[in-house]
Parts: sequence; C-alpha cells; structure tokens
Amino acid sequence: MTTTATLSKKDFQTDQEVRWCPGCGDYAILSAVQSVFPELGVAREKFVVVSGIGCSSRFPYYMNTYGFHTIHGRAPAIATGLKLARPELEVWIATGDGDALSIGGNHLIHTLRRNVGVKILMFNNRIYGLTKGQYSPTSELGKRTKSSPYGSVDYPFNALSVAIGAGATFVARSVDVFQQHLKQTLKAAAAHRGTAFVEIYQNCNIFNDKAFAHLTEKEVRDDALVELENGKPLVFGKARDRGVRLNGTELEVISFADGFGPQDCLVWDETRPNPAIAFMAAQMDSPRFPVPIGVLRKVDLPTFESGMSAQIQRETEKRGAGSLDKLLVAGETWTVHEDGSIS
Repeated sequence: MTTTATLSKKDFQTDQEVRWCPGCGDYAILSAVQSVFPELGVAREKFVVVSGIGCSSRFPYYMNTYGFHTIHGRAPAIATGLKLARPELEVWIATGDGDALSIGGNHLIHTLRRNVGVKILMFNNRIYGLTKGQYSPTSELGKRTKSSPYGSVDYPFNALSVAIGAGATFVARSVDVFQQHLKQTLKAAAAHRGTAFVEIYQNCNIFNDKAFAHLTEKEVRDDALVELENGKPLVFGKARDRGVRLNGTELEVISFADGFGPQDCLVWDETRPNPAIAFMAAQMDSPRFPVPIGVLRKVDLPTFESGMSAQIQRETEKRGAGSLDKLLVAGETWTVHEDGSIS
C-alpha cells in the first residue's frame, strides 16, 4: 500500500450532518476510517461502504464513497453479491453487535466461512442504541435494560469467538478511543485479501455509558488489557510485570514477581494455521485475564470471489459462452395455446 498524495481525510467527508448523539463513540470510528482510507493507495471511486440497520449503519451517509444502506442484518449478503460482481472494488461493511449477531448472524457466519474479500467493522456497544436501550447479543449476563428490567438471563456472544469459529481468516479487536491502535488495525484489515472481521469496542454514552470503562480508563487500561503484537510475548501491566503463558492446554496469567519473566510468556503468532490458540485468546476476559486487543488471526486462504471467477472462466473455456435465450428454451418446454391445450 502507498499513500495517495491527492487524497486526504477531507476527501472522504460528506456534506451530510452527522446525526449521532454528542459524545458517541461512532464519531471516533468515523474519523479513523476517514483518516485511513486516503493512505491505502486506492482511488476513492473504488470504495463501497455497505451497512444494515442501527446507529452504526448511518455510516455510508458520512463517507464520500459509494454506499448502500441496506436492511437489518443483510449487509454481508449485499456486500457478498457486490464483491462477486465487482471483485476489484474495496467493499467495507459497517454493522453493530445487534445487526451483525442477532438478525444478521446467519449472513455474518457464512460470509466469514466463505472468505469473501470484504472488511467487516462491527461496532460493539453491548446495547441496542437506535431502538433506545434494549439488551443485545453481547450484553453481559444480568444486564438491566428496558427489555430486561430484572436482568438479562442470556449468555452473551463473544464476537471474536464467533468469527474464529466460523473460520474467519482475519480477526481483530480495537477500541474507539484508542485512535492510533484503531488506525493500525484498520490498515491491517485493509491489507488482508479475504474477509477481515474487526470488533470495535464503542461507547454508547446515552444507553450504555462506560460499558468499557473498566478497560479503557487511563488508570486501569495497562492492567486490564494486553496488546497482541506479532512475534512478541504477551506481557502486560503498568509495570510490565505480568504476562500470559500457555500451560498445557490452557492460558494462564503469571507474575514476574514469582520468578517468571517475558521468556515464559506465550509469543504471539497471528499467522498460526490452527485457530485453537487464537480462540483461547478470544476467550480471555476480565477479571481473570487481561482483555486482548490487536490481531488475533491472520492467515492466507483463497477468497470466495477468486474461486468463483476461476470456476466461471474454466467452464466458459470448456463449454463456450452461455446464452440466456438458449437457456430459457432448453430442457423440457411446452406451449400453452389460447384454447388451453398444451403441446
């Protein structure tokens, strides 16, 4: 990727009024995407942003690119069709935890398993914001909302685990307020050839304020998070005095005060073909573990659209170009006459 000198962040901003609540984390995500797109070396007319329904799905209006605001949960299906028809386009999906993991769950997992060359940004605020504060598929157990006044009894989805379990070839997590980290993650997703799934922790300051404060506040973040850096040991803590190691078939936190050191920690390898360790890392959660951010998995596999294009070319060379007219009269056909007889 090279920087496109003629493009800037301003080129990807529209004249539309940004209609999110003041203080919403979506503003930070929009700013990061608009900053990264000019650096990808791609012409602006090659970008398409596709969304479903929800606060996050206003995204195409605010991106000066081509875009589709589709229907609830169906953005991956629309984006798949677009990528098959126009594989040269850079297709990005903006979705939320409810849009993607509830009504859109089936479309999401099949896009991931097929390895369609689209980039999926899933804004996770652990709430339904557009419909005014119902619990979502990622809301924590016991969450009190308008639709669960006595506390939700649903166990939440772990979005990264869903993506890895579906066979996603690129899986990552970042946070709305960690702008530099978010931009780096977006660039890594853009460089990936297959499906890139990025979960972005995002604050809804109206209906679920400070949902991630236990991870993002300055005084706790060093102890609450571990950044996954390829080729480096999993070390964390304000004093960099703790780590995560693989002990048998499980991950565990170790303290360097107990005689351990960075050499005892798991060295992160995002390119492992076997997704088992990435899946275990996705399961790390507070308070027992630091929560991972960064790239969990990045492996190269053929994309769905390349396989489809190769198949069409192969069959065309073997059987010749098809004809719709011939197809319509092929096989068993019959004619219904005016008198009702059939021949």
